[in-house]
Amino acid sequence: MATACGSNTGRGDGDSGAGLRQWYHQYGEPGTERAVKRYAAAYKKTEVTVQWRPGDYDRQTAAALLTDSGPDVFEVNGPLLDQIQGGQVVDLTAEIEPVKDDFNQAVLAPKTWQGKVWGIPQVIDMQMLYYRKSALKDAGVQPPRTLDELVDAAKAVSGKKKTKGLFLGNDGGVGVLSGTPLFAAGLSLISEEGKVGFDDPAAARALGKIRQLYADKSLLLGAPTDWSDPSALVQGLTAMQWSGLWALPQIKKALGDDFGVLPFPGDGSGGKPAVPVGAYGSAVSARSKHTAQAKAFAKWLWVERTDFQRDFALSYGFHIPARISLAKQAEQLREGAAADAVRFATEYGHAEPLLWTAASRTAYQDALSRIIKDGAHPEGELKGVVRKVSAELQRVKKK
Repeated sequence: MATACGSNTGRGDGDSGAGLRQWYHQYGEPGTERAVKRYAAAYKKTEVTVQWRPGDYDRQTAAALLTDSGPDVFEVNGPLLDQIQGGQVVDLTAEIEPVKDDFNQAVLAPKTWQGKVWGIPQVIDMQMLYYRKSALKDAGVQPPRTLDELVDAAKAVSGKKKTKGLFLGNDGGVGVLSGTPLFAAGLSLISEEGKVGFDDPAAARALGKIRQLYADKSLLLGAPTDWSDPSALVQGLTAMQWSGLWALPQIKKALGDDFGVLPFPGDGSGGKPAVPVGAYGSAVSARSKHTAQAKAFAKWLWVERTDFQRDFALSYGFHIPARISLAKQAEQLREGAAADAVRFATEYGHAEPLLWTAASRTAYQDALSRIIKDGAHPEGELKGVVRKVSAELQRVKKK
């Protein structure tokens, strides 16, 4: 469904007074679509037509950016490397520069290439570990602060009644964990020097411990809903669950004070806690006939209108504003587990790096699946991934 704010077609003849097309993926939270159309209607310098794009948004956008009928301003998720190297987006450094340091740097990095910013982060989504206080207490264990403690706590709980110790998703964590265990081991997917960041024995040790969770039968598998829904924790199927910040209001409503939150625990030998973060960003199409207007609108909405940014982050779902100052000001994020989550995202947040390509992600996740589910040797699997990622890095650097 595509609904316009007004009747402007978005394609005027001249730059003055011409309309803009803005695309969003389909958010699940009620009220979000009305909100973004309200923001667009408040912009007085030109008419902005908002299109809500159900379905495979990333594929739709990739195809549209190759034509003249695509959006002027659009959302983009994750790293922007393909669009940047393909000349499909324009430089937004000047637009964000006055407040660049106020953005969470972990989510700004995947939108930065060669010192220039190509997308303005909108809101932050993050993942963390929820635990039920009473379930851990009944099993005689403390909230885990290291990866070894996580393994031990999950095993201890799983020996009690029918409750499993940990839920990482119905695939055992293959889809959701990504590089989080590597960051917890003090490593990364791609190093600051642009090389493979996990060619290290610590990577195999960390992934081996995730395998141990599976082998110990400590993981909940086959739950009615997957990791993004907190039902498994709320219904007592698991004592600990990896999920997103968006689940916090539902968990708090159901469990009251009988829960806590933690980052993914460090490996206890050189690593530190890790929290995956991500942010949709606002980008401007290089094929737009009105790039100056589009850049001005993106700046107005995601840099200047801090009231809209707070509203978008917290009025329809539960997200963290991408601006650090706005996150600190938000009343909903000042106390309890929500305040802990903001601190985790700021101190321990990591996002998929700009140079982490789809091919690299697939190679790594396939190896992770074989390690966790099949008991494949972590060292051997990771050697193969290192080779593939190294080749990918060489490929993208040549562009």
